[in-house]
Amino acid sequence: MILRPRSARGHEGELSRREGHTDLVRITIRVRPGSTRPGVGGEHGGMLVVRVREHAVDGKATAAAVAAVAAAFGVRPHAVTLVAGASSPTKILEVEGADRLALEQLLLGR
Repeated sequence: MILRPRSARGHEGELSRREGHTDLVRITIRVRPGSTRPGVGGEHGGMLVVRVREHAVDGKATAAAVAAVAAAFGVRPHAVTLVAGASSPTKILEVEGADRLALEQLLLGR
C-alpha cells in the first residue's frame, strides 16, 4: 500500500496542519465493482477495499469508487484525485484534507 502524507507543494513528510496548507494522503485502493454491499473498509494485500454497485464499464466503477472514498473521508469529491489505475481494479488516489486516523480506521474495517 502506498501511504505517503505530503504537503500541497508535493514534498514528502509530515501532514501539514498550518493554516493555508492542504494535507494530501496518497492511498492505494482495490475496487470491487458489482458489489451487492457497497462500502469502504477493510484491506486486501495492504490496499483499502472499496466496494461499489456499478460495474467496470465506461469508468462508472472508478467514478463511484472516487465518490465513495470522498464520502468515507468526509471530503468533497473534487478533493479526491485519481493518480493511476483508471482501467485497473487497483488505483492510486490522492485525498486532499484526509485524516490519517480515518484511513487507519477504514483499513481495519471500522
